[in-house]
Amino acid sequence: MDILTERVELIGITRYVYKTMGRAISDYGMLEDKDRVLVAVSGGLDSLSLLKLFIMRKARIPIDFEIVACFVDTNFIEVDKDILMNYFNLNGIEYVTKEMSIVKDEINCFWCSWNRRKALFEAARENKCNKLALGHNLDDINETTLMNMFFNGEITTMPPKVELFDGALTVIRPLCYIEKEKIEEFSKQFDFPDTQYKCPYGQDSQRQAVKEIIEKLHEKHPFVKKNIFCSLKRIRKDYLV
Repeated sequence: MDILTERVELIGITRYVYKTMGRAISDYGMLEDKDRVLVAVSGGLDSLSLLKLFIMRKARIPIDFEIVACFVDTNFIEVDKDILMNYFNLNGIEYVTKEMSIVKDEINCFWCSWNRRKALFEAARENKCNKLALGHNLDDINETTLMNMFFNGEITTMPPKVELFDGALTVIRPLCYIEKEKIEEFSKQFDFPDTQYKCPYGQDSQRQAVKEIIEKLHEKHPFVKKNIFCSLKRIRKDYLV
């Protein structure tokens, strides 16, 4: 049975992740009837899990929507793209690829992310997709929030849902309520391809420093991660400069 027709049993971690993603989709109105969703798939576990979860939703919910996987092929991130393309083909998943080449002297995490988003925006437009789904999880969003505060002196983050280009494209992050460790546990329940994905800039020193701070606090105060995320919805403007 291929991935598009398989009806996955919802138990344990599979149920938790599926239901939690569904709650985020409902809370932010991320998915509507007749949507055509471009799902960014890098080959890492977060993006493969996101793709799987969308396919699971297609089999279970009464909303008619389409999925297109998109792989952005770079000249510096290690990934076995042949294995990934084979996975798409074997399971009948519609997909597209975009080329992204950056001069190595210019590469850093921000510059890579900016160019990757640009490639994904182009792919969404070319394939008539009105939604772009990204695999950022709760930890990614919290780390980005604190990095912007600590190192850029501003309060900004990666919002769960944001409309761009006068509403022509909506970026969604359906994994925004889920911790990375939960997604990794979820991924072990499925036969995802081993793409050998490895980003040389994945261990950015600033992000790693923030990650360690959050994890140290989380050990004694399990509510910390949720509170960081929720704080951006509870801004008390009267007490800001």
